Amino acid sequence: MLTADTPTAARYRDARRALQGSEQDDVVRWLQSVSAEIRIKIIRMIDTAQLGHVGGDLSVTDILVTLFGAVLEVDPEDPRAPDRDRFILSKGHCAAALYSTLAWCGYFPEAELGSFMAPLSPLNGHPNRRKVPGVETNTGPLGHGFPVAVGCALAARLRGSASRTVVVLGDGEMQEGSNWEAAMTAGHYGLSSLTAIVDRNRLQQGARTEETKALEPLDAKWAAFGWEVRVVDGHDHAALLMALLPSATGRPVAVVANTIKGRGVSFMEDRVEWHHKVPTADQVRAAIEELSR
Repeated sequence: MLTADTPTAARYRDARRALQGSEQDDVVRWLQSVSAEIRIKIIRMIDTAQLGHVGGDLSVTDILVTLFGAVLEVDPEDPRAPDRDRFILSKGHCAAALYSTLAWCGYFPEAELGSFMAPLSPLNGHPNRRKVPGVETNTGPLGHGFPVAVGCALAARLRGSASRTVVVLGDGEMQEGSNWEAAMTAGHYGLSSLTAIVDRNRLQQGARTEETKALEPLDAKWAAFGWEVRVVDGHDHAALLMALLPSATGRPVAVVANTIKGRGVSFMEDRVEWHHKVPTADQVRAAIEELSR
């Protein structure tokens, strides 16, 4: 199993402490700069591996950076602290975005990112809790991570913990029936410590979500299951910070984060083929140049 990169973890911790009480504009600028760095790392990882899911990685980046940069109470040097907040990436195929974010926090050395999806690498195509610190549960088969998150929130209530549980789902993943069973359960128990974020980029493997199985009105569906619903621009860090505040109603919170698949790279944006297409060398150079501006 990978272990913490202590100097990086210390810088991450110090940066978060330094921003406590800062103007929101300062926090947002920091999160924006980190998101740009993470996107470049994702492109490089997928180029090296010649495998991955670049479109969804780029759409979820701002959500992950906001969570780990300013919302979740976690410690990369103590990833199993009993009262830590729990984060689950239910759309586990977007592991490159999660690994890049965890490395930025110091959960493991950034140099390990170069082994993404290599034979026997701990950083395989879907997150594995036995190999990667910061991963709470193995994900990959869609519709599994969210039910586990509901269990985490229930467990926190039973042991009297104030820890939060946050889960990120793909919008195509919302076609899985297990997710709606989980949503109904969380609404029934009033799990106010639970936040579910839907990466609503409107594309899934092979087609648009609405062509495959219509999801709209998605916000009304969540509300009907007893959730407090917040609809937000999933690339606006300030809006995400507001949307990720704890529940004000005693109900679980559903954040419908409107995003763009392939965000930040113009020739990838909102293009279904970039669900798992690998960029050519010229496209890698163009993408990194665009993301570096």
